[in-house]
Amino acid sequence: MTHHIFDLLRGALVHYGYWAVAVLLLLESAGLPLPGETILLLASFLAYSEHELQLPWVIVVGTVASTLGGEFGFALGRHGGRPLIERYRHAFSIRAETVERGDRLFERYGAATVFLARFLFGMRVLASLLAGALHMSWRKFVVFNFLGAAVWVTAICGAGYLFGGHWGRLAHDLRRFDLLVSIVVVVALLWLWWRRGKGIGT
Repeated sequence: MTHHIFDLLRGALVHYGYWAVAVLLLLESAGLPLPGETILLLASFLAYSEHELQLPWVIVVGTVASTLGGEFGFALGRHGGRPLIERYRHAFSIRAETVERGDRLFERYGAATVFLARFLFGMRVLASLLAGALHMSWRKFVVFNFLGAAVWVTAICGAGYLFGGHWGRLAHDLRRFDLLVSIVVVVALLWLWWRRGKGIGT
């Protein structure tokens, strides 16, 4: 089944190129549970092995599409509110605990959750919807949405290109890669907050 999905995604990338990257990532960031990491890894792998795509353009297209998808998801969440989140959860069989986890992240980290959620398995497709439903400031959302998309797309594409000769192992270790990046991001955010608090104290 997994190989069949890989074949479908690879076929879409081969035939439609950057359009496939754009559409699939836009839909994922808007709230559809699609395998965004796999799409980017496959695209960067094709750029490495067959030169059918160019890595810089994959990153640009992926960043723009993910950012626009996030904006669309934010608008849906803002207008649909909690009822939309509940319908979404039931439609895609998402556990209530996952939504509650998102609520806790927003309560604890605020707008930075939009950035952090890009690297958390299961949270990426929910973050924009939740941000809109929680009536986050749109200006803050725009900044963190773009930064999260840019860093996430660049990190995944960079991994796919650098380890292009080891595609099987890279795909298998994808979740651990997400976890590693998440830990790095969390540590960086905590350090920035500590520095900011220290600056205020002095």
